[in-house]
Amino acid sequence: MIAIGIGCRRGSAKDSIVKLVREALAGVEESDGAVELFSVEDKQDETGLIEAAAVLQWPLHFLSHAALQQVEAAVVTPSRFAEAALGLTSVSEAAALAGAGRGAQLIVPRMTRDGVTCAIALGGGR
Repeated sequence: MIAIGIGCRRGSAKDSIVKLVREALAGVEESDGAVELFSVEDKQDETGLIEAAAVLQWPLHFLSHAALQQVEAAVVTPSRFAEAALGLTSVSEAAALAGAGRGAQLIVPRMTRDGVTCAIALGGGR
């Protein structure tokens, strides 16, 4: 499974999210496994994120703070913004790792552009 973790500032545009996800995926080998999007539960009402998932045509899942905190030891790029705003070490990397499930391995560390962050992990699924 390919798990794409996404973080964003409030009001981030759908196009910015889609562009960064596609850029992050450019360096990833194609896989027969599922591709799914993950973010933190605080982003459930982010219109740009929801619209981006519709454009990309992949399921979008929102994970609890506890789920993201369980994988903090594997985060390679801590975020001062996520720490200050949400009390989390990371949103995009942690969401990708937690979403990827068993044997999760970060293959694209956090990328940032226009208030959006994206990271990609491979794993056995949740």
